[in-house]
Amino acid sequence: MSDAPMGVGVIGVGKISEQYFASLPSLPGLALVAVADHDPARAATIAAEQGVEALGVTELLADHRIEVVLNLTTPESHVEINERAIAAGKHVFAEKPLALAPADAAGMLERASAAGLRIGSAPDTVLGTGIQTAIDAIQQRRIGDPVGAAVFWHSPGHEFWHPNPAFYYQPGAGPLFDMGPYYLTTLALMLGPVVRVSGVTSRSDRSRVVATGDRAGERIAVDIDTHVVFVLEHASGASSSVTVSFEVWASRNQRIEVYGTGGTLAVSDPNTFSEPVEIWTPASGEWQALPVSAGYEGAGRGYGLADLAHAVRTDRPHRAAADLAFHVLEVMDAVIRAGQERTTVPISGTFAPVALVPHGASPDTW
Repeated sequence: MSDAPMGVGVIGVGKISEQYFASLPSLPGLALVAVADHDPARAATIAAEQGVEALGVTELLADHRIEVVLNLTTPESHVEINERAIAAGKHVFAEKPLALAPADAAGMLERASAAGLRIGSAPDTVLGTGIQTAIDAIQQRRIGDPVGAAVFWHSPGHEFWHPNPAFYYQPGAGPLFDMGPYYLTTLALMLGPVVRVSGVTSRSDRSRVVATGDRAGERIAVDIDTHVVFVLEHASGASSSVTVSFEVWASRNQRIEVYGTGGTLAVSDPNTFSEPVEIWTPASGEWQALPVSAGYEGAGRGYGLADLAHAVRTDRPHRAAADLAFHVLEVMDAVIRAGQERTTVPISGTFAPVALVPHGASPDTW
């Protein structure tokens, strides 16, 4: 086992990179080496802020100091960059989604496995204390046997806050591919693999206009469905109803609830790391906050990458694993087909069990 930190090269330094750079300096087992971006001037600015080198993508992938690539490019570039990193002998941790379609990702995963390389994928928010405590409560049967779950995520659209939101309305994004991975990963970890999907997808004719930044006032072309409603059947026998939407101005719905034979869990927002989890049981007759029982304390984006680095060094499975991300991608692809064809779509794939993060663990412990 090597004690040397794993050299990290970041490709793509857009908006989401800010959150990763906020965490990276404090993460054990990682050392930021260089950054690259399709905009060299932006890469140079970020590199100066981080005290590292700005390189071209080809240069970064050839750099022997870099063992793992953190791929923060937009969705349509995920597979291309991941494939190039694998060919260069690098491990990869990529932003979600893993790819735009399962067929795009399958060969990539095979090549990484054949080369002995790891692929990890966001969301790593599920490794924080919020979702991990909820998973632990379910595993401890705090609400009896899970029967079902309900998810509701809504927004009027990302154009109201993002300075360059056009890609959110193209294939590979939208409410399903942008926000779905947080909720679907959480549901899969809590209730197990999905075996069947049905759903309805739609979009309004509401005009989308950028509200902030240099592009304010620009009209956005909408090439995806913006209101997505679907039902999942899990191998465990539980079912989940899910709504994700760019069409909702306001709602009072809870983000995630899990219903069991002995109570209900109000689960924390999976786009965060450490919001509280609440439980209602017949014995208490009221909502009560659950004490934290699992997950990385004080986590932020990049903890999945640190978990991967430690897993490589200790020859153990990493938690934000490619097979889990691929299963979520299969489900999202099935949701689109179910919505378009007004039918039910079976899911044949699954994923390996994911180890719970012990309470008090850090990414350099197990």
